Amino acid sequence: MSPSTPASEGPLPPPVISPSGTWTLQSIVVGCKVYITRPLGPSGQTEERLAEILSIRDKPVNPYTRRNKDVKEEDTSEGQKLEDNLEFFVHWDQFNKRLDEWVSGSRIITSRDLEWPRPKTVPVPNSKKTGSGNNSGPGTPKAPAKVPRPQNLLKKATSNAAVAASPTPFSMGDNASSPSRAPTPSLKRKTPHDEEEEEDDPDADADGDMDVDGEGDFETFDLSLTEPFSEAHEPPSVSAFSKEQEIEKLRVSGSMTQSVSEIARVKNLNRLQIGKHEVETWYFSPYPQEYAHLPVLYICEFCLSFYPSEFMLSRHRQRCTMMHPPGNEIYRHEDISFYEIDGKRQLTWCRNLSLLSKCFLDHKTLYYDVTPFMYYVMVQRDSAGCHIIGYFSKEKESAENYNVACILTLPQHQRHGYGKLLIEFSYELSKKEGKLGSPEKPLSDLGLLGYRAYWGEVIVDLLLNSDGEVSIDEIAQKTSITHADVMNTCITLQLFKHYKGQHLIVLNNAVLERHEKTRKKDRRRIHSDYLRWKPPVFTRDQLRFGW
Repeated sequence: MSPSTPASEGPLPPPVISPSGTWTLQSIVVGCKVYITRPLGPSGQTEERLAEILSIRDKPVNPYTRRNKDVKEEDTSEGQKLEDNLEFFVHWDQFNKRLDEWVSGSRIITSRDLEWPRPKTVPVPNSKKTGSGNNSGPGTPKAPAKVPRPQNLLKKATSNAAVAASPTPFSMGDNASSPSRAPTPSLKRKTPHDEEEEEDDPDADADGDMDVDGEGDFETFDLSLTEPFSEAHEPPSVSAFSKEQEIEKLRVSGSMTQSVSEIARVKNLNRLQIGKHEVETWYFSPYPQEYAHLPVLYICEFCLSFYPSEFMLSRHRQRCTMMHPPGNEIYRHEDISFYEIDGKRQLTWCRNLSLLSKCFLDHKTLYYDVTPFMYYVMVQRDSAGCHIIGYFSKEKESAENYNVACILTLPQHQRHGYGKLLIEFSYELSKKEGKLGSPEKPLSDLGLLGYRAYWGEVIVDLLLNSDGEVSIDEIAQKTSITHADVMNTCITLQLFKHYKGQHLIVLNNAVLERHEKTRKKDRRRIHSDYLRWKPPVFTRDQLRFGW
């Protein structure tokens, strides 16, 4: 190595491998990679898959569950097996981050090899200055640091979330009996101003009350939509575009931005019971610390209050009188309705909604102020009440004309076309306002696929039903989709063709076949005749938040 070459540019040393039989569960530390038994489905089949250990904890005991008197005393004795006392939070190799989970020690295969974490090395810059106390040469790398003992990231994150919460309880009238006393955050994209504040405060990233959106010092898989290219230049090449490669990247990587701290952060809840559905959580959400290790968190599907046991939820349901979201119903067609909710008037409900949504979103920053947002909640009506399907939030005053700040379809209602219905409704509101709208970017993995599918379907349908030539501006004005989104959708679908010095929009056979297949699907649509809504107007005092 030449004296001018930094030591950090050399190849990383290979990881240390311990063969089977030379290690035990007690020797596992955070960062190790081991093989773990993973079930493949209801068939009962399993596979051995490599996984990385992100956190280690003792098996939690649910204090809200009544102890079974028939449990034998020796089951809780000190002689209980170690593999039954330890739990490991793992990230499956080549799997999406949302599939990370807690596994018991009995599922770890000790008969396979163990891969130790790579030691952290601190690069030593080359310098000509030498001191009397420095025995190493100017280009000598520092010895590898010792692998630290595992720390419980979950306990730290949840304790910080509880400390950061204000002790002032909420009240919801008759529904104030919920143990959910800590205020909960809203969801919003981090702005550059927020990044400057975090640079001033080095400990801001350690707090458990926000999901750092990290758009700075780490690798970003950028699929966000960029500014439209100039008419004087050629459109970007699309020959290398591969939908299969993109979906594979999304499947493995998760959302568009992955903070280092968020990747290492351990989700604190396993499952949620919402009405008759029990769903697994995907990501960390700063619920109060006392609920961090519960196997199931029970949520009232109407007021969104949360409880640690089914008994407490049933007692709450006897007193809870709420049967629909606390807002104005602005759309009703068949069994689908939309409610408009002001975050300033319904603080508790909107905070609980944001807290629930954070379990399934890892690319949003959490704020404790929901007053700058309007919430539009889609519900399905039946004789029991209005059941939440999904929602999107919208800033009351957006400087960049965003028509969606956060959008989510609950996992139990996904893959039924409700995501496109939410997107279509957001653009229907933009048409009523007479504005062009676009969602905040970068989008999550599922959000990006949903919006691209909607944009492509709407634009191709407009081109097929139009007579003569149609410009980009006409498409934008008729659909309320911004020019940048129209341009990028046409580039993605490879609709631009260069002919005699100008760019033309040409529908190829592949796009037409895909559109025809989409049209044959019987999916729900938004009918503007059933929308009863006027754009809300806010005074300067009403837009003065946090004062």
